[in-house]
Amino acid sequence: MIFKHILSALAMGACLTGGIGSGAPASAQAPASERGFVSLWNGRDFSGWRKVGGGATYRIEGNNIVGEVGPGANTFLRTDKTYGDFILKLDLKLDVPGNSGIQYRSHQRDGNGRVYGYQAEVDPSERAWSGGIYDEGRRGWLFPLAGRPEAQKAFKVDDWNEYVIKAVGPHHQVWVNGIKTADLIDPMDMEGFIALQVHSDKQGKIRWRNIRLQDLGRSEWKPLWNGRSFNGWEKIGGGDWKIEDGVIHGTSARSEPRHGHLITRKQYGDFAVRLKYKANRGNSGLYFRVDKSGDAGVSGFQAEIDPEKDAGGLYETGGRAWVVQPKPEDVKKWYKPNDWNEMTVTALGPRVVVHVNGQKTAELLNDPGRRRGHIALQLHGGQDMDVQFKDIEIMELNPKK
Repeated sequence: MIFKHILSALAMGACLTGGIGSGAPASAQAPASERGFVSLWNGRDFSGWRKVGGGATYRIEGNNIVGEVGPGANTFLRTDKTYGDFILKLDLKLDVPGNSGIQYRSHQRDGNGRVYGYQAEVDPSERAWSGGIYDEGRRGWLFPLAGRPEAQKAFKVDDWNEYVIKAVGPHHQVWVNGIKTADLIDPMDMEGFIALQVHSDKQGKIRWRNIRLQDLGRSEWKPLWNGRSFNGWEKIGGGDWKIEDGVIHGTSARSEPRHGHLITRKQYGDFAVRLKYKANRGNSGLYFRVDKSGDAGVSGFQAEIDPEKDAGGLYETGGRAWVVQPKPEDVKKWYKPNDWNEMTVTALGPRVVVHVNGQKTAELLNDPGRRRGHIALQLHGGQDMDVQFKDIEIMELNPKK
C-alpha cells in the first residue's frame, strides 16, 4: 500500500513498516567517471520514495537504507520519479542472505499495485545469478547467468558490492564490482521508476548506500509511417499496397511472379523498429539494412512474417538464406495466428535482435553483414498474399550515448 507521509531521519529510527501505510562478455569495465551523477536519496528521510507491495520494512541506519523481510509478497521501496536512459550506481550488502534486486524502468499495475519491470538480480544462492536481468512480475528471466562463470563469481555474499546499471534505449548493461554480468537488448520499456526490492522469504536483510544516477535523457519511438499516406516510402516490384483506416494492406495474386516491397526512401544504420502485423495469407517479412538489388528486388535481412511458421526468424535474401530459423514448437510460444502480432527488430552495430510479442525470437551477436540500408515490407511473389501492417515506429540509436 502507498503511504503518503515523510518519515523522520533519526539515525537508527526512520522506518517503513507493513503497519505504516501498508542471456554477455565479462571483460568490459563499468563507467568510471562520477561527472553528471546526482544522489537519488537525500540520506535523511524517504522523501521522493515510497513503499509498495508486501510487509517488508525499510529504515535508515546512518548512511544506509536497510530492508528486512516481512510478511506477504515481494516489497519495493520505489522512486516517485521515473527515468528513461541513465547510468545508476549504488552499493549493497547482505547482512542476512536473501533474494533481492534493483528494479529499473519498472511500473505498477492498477488495482493490486503489483510491480513489474526490469530487475538487476541479487541472488546469494548456490546458483549465483547476481547481476543477471529478470523481468519481475511479467516474463521472468531475460539474461540468466548460467554458463557465465566469471559473472557468477562477481558478487561477494559477505561484503559490499557495487552495482552499475546502464540503460540506453533498448540496450541494458549491468556490472557487479567492475565485472560485466549482463548485456541485454530488450525494447519493451523505455522508462519507469527505480526500486529497491526485498523478496518475500523467511529471512533476508539488505543494505543500500551511495545511490546515484546520471540522467541520459529519454529514447523515444517516432512514427516511421504517418498512418495516412506513403510519403517517405516507395512501391517496387509486384503486388498492391493500399491504406485502409490507418492500416497498410498488401495483397498479391499467385499469378504475380515478382516480389513486391514497400520500402523507405531513407536509409538507417543503428535503430530499433517496431510494428504490428496480421499475416492473413502468404509469406511476408520486415526487411532492414537492405539495398535495392538482386532478383528479389532487395538484398539483405528480413525478420520473417508468415501465417503458419518461422515467425520471428532471420532470413538473408540474396545472401545466406536462413540465418536463424526457429523451431515450430517455439513459434507457437510467441506467435498469435489470425490476430495482430507485434514485431520489433533492433540493429545495433553487429548485433541484431528480433522480438515477437515481447519474446526474443532471434539474436546475432557479431553479424558480418551490412550496417546500413533501407527498411521494407514484403509481398512474396508466386503466392496469394494478404498481409496488414500498422503502428510502424522507429527509434534511431546513438552508440555514443
